[in-house]
Amino acid sequence: MGLQTAGCGMITTFLRLGRISNLPTVWTNALAAIVLVSVPKPVESPVLSFLAAGVALSFFYVGGMFLNDAFDAEYDKAKRADRPIPNGEVSAQSVFAWGFGFLGVGLALGATFGGRSAVVAVALAVAIILYDWLHKRVSFGPVIMATTRFLSYALAAMMAAGTMETTALLPALGLFAYIIGLTYAAKQEEYDTIGSAWPLAVLAVPVLLIITAAVSTPLVISFAALFIAMLAQALWRLFRRQPGDVPIAVISMIAGISLYDATFIASAGQISLAVFAASFFVLTLFLQRVARGT
Repeated sequence: MGLQTAGCGMITTFLRLGRISNLPTVWTNALAAIVLVSVPKPVESPVLSFLAAGVALSFFYVGGMFLNDAFDAEYDKAKRADRPIPNGEVSAQSVFAWGFGFLGVGLALGATFGGRSAVVAVALAVAIILYDWLHKRVSFGPVIMATTRFLSYALAAMMAAGTMETTALLPALGLFAYIIGLTYAAKQEEYDTIGSAWPLAVLAVPVLLIITAAVSTPLVISFAALFIAMLAQALWRLFRRQPGDVPIAVISMIAGISLYDATFIASAGQISLAVFAASFFVLTLFLQRVARGT
């Protein structure tokens, strides 16, 4: 019984360290990039590419989350004592080892799909490490985090087609802007309030891109409306500034990444895949109840 309890406890610790509830948004990033890059030039093996990119990006994401806790161990000891390292569930050295190990697996997978893919994989690993190391020390942390998601799109595209077509580049840039706003909001979570509101103006970029996609393709309107409604509600909570609003808004915005991806997948004419991606919005919200992603 004791061994079973210890085993369950370690699994729970790993799930919390890896923030696995957010993984569905990584998978829709991979799916969107592959669908979009295949618009001008069909991908030879889209299913294989999606599985490979999804697995590689999962290792990158989980590794990054482990390193986030490892680098933040001293800060968490003072501010977030319930996190696994300050709580005594696992040592910082072990979390560092696991984190770099996961990144290594992601790098290896990315490198097997050619030189360009390998270069992007290295860039993604570097961006992840820089963010985890610097985000508590610099004001431009949200930009580094946004770079990791942009490079996630790029890596999936490179693994699938060896190139980053404009059809995928513009949505990736929109996601870049969205993650800047999201990360800025997330950094205010521990204070449960938003300071200066002007950095959130960057969220206008993904909204404009979403609207443009919806206008050009009527079938996209429903997906665009879901994303905009989600974002509007999240912003309402951020500006309302009542207790508990900021964490709820941040969780919604994280899950909303899948709605963003779904909109552009629909714009490529892949409605069934868009519905599939949109369902990951619900899956992410559900998994947040299992292991918080913030």
